[in-house]
Amino acid sequence: MTDDLNIGRRRLIAGGVAAVAGTGLAAQASASASSLPPNELNGYSLPLSARGEANIVGAPPWNYVGDLLGVEFWTTPEAAQAALPAGLTADPTTSGHGYALFIDWQFTTGDRQDYLEPVRSQYSEFLILLDARFQSTNVAWCPFIWVDNDASLARGWFQGFPKKIGQVHQTRAYSVASKAAPVLGPGGTFAGTLSAAGRRLAEGQITLANTIPNLPALSRPICNLRHFPRLRAGQYDNPAVHELTLSILDGVQLGTTWAGAGKLQFFPAPGEELADLWIVGTGQGFRSTLSYSVSDLRILTGPDAR
Repeated sequence: MTDDLNIGRRRLIAGGVAAVAGTGLAAQASASASSLPPNELNGYSLPLSARGEANIVGAPPWNYVGDLLGVEFWTTPEAAQAALPAGLTADPTTSGHGYALFIDWQFTTGDRQDYLEPVRSQYSEFLILLDARFQSTNVAWCPFIWVDNDASLARGWFQGFPKKIGQVHQTRAYSVASKAAPVLGPGGTFAGTLSAAGRRLAEGQITLANTIPNLPALSRPICNLRHFPRLRAGQYDNPAVHELTLSILDGVQLGTTWAGAGKLQFFPAPGEELADLWIVGTGQGFRSTLSYSVSDLRILTGPDAR
């Protein structure tokens, strides 16, 4: 990580998991008067309402904890380049390298005990992270991501994650031995699947061998693209918002991370381009538990860049 962008790395736990924050970010942020009209309905996101409880997503901080299953993979340099937006370039030292992640999440907003409503606070997710560069800074670009929860979908769009609705499942581990679950240790085999609109899009599998000190997929800050188009004739190519962003993860904690041989497949389907990231090789698979909070976002391009 270079200093070109004044991006500082906060070492949060041993082993290299890092979150990214702008140097002096707190000092740069300034309080501003609300731009909402007087007597507006309440809430952080739509739908605004009389009590402000009906909104899909409440105001940050958003707190997450989840079990993660990941597989390292390589696609062709051409496919990786084609998946990058303007402003990002392929990392010439790791061209075509990326990760596929299956995550079983639970979340809360602020100090609320949302986990007491598990039907609302639990969701599953699948995403792709590709090695890339913003100027001279190494980043991970997220071209595709699927979730099965409307609040997660909305939070993702606010941050720039291109979330779609899908069905994501992964093998579970339990604290008692059973033939119905793999051992969370050497020889344990775990799998993850992604489907959307009735089509299987991805499946991964790992067999655990040993523990490792870090989570490979979080060695780079995640870069996204916030894009909100205009619904106005003649203005479809002039979006209201179009800006690269950098995720800021606070208070990252990581459980024991197991690694082993990984397998991964992507499948073509109508209306999808995941399989365009043709897999030419797979590497390490890993499984861990991850937690962090989100309360801020770094804007890299556009009028609000900081």
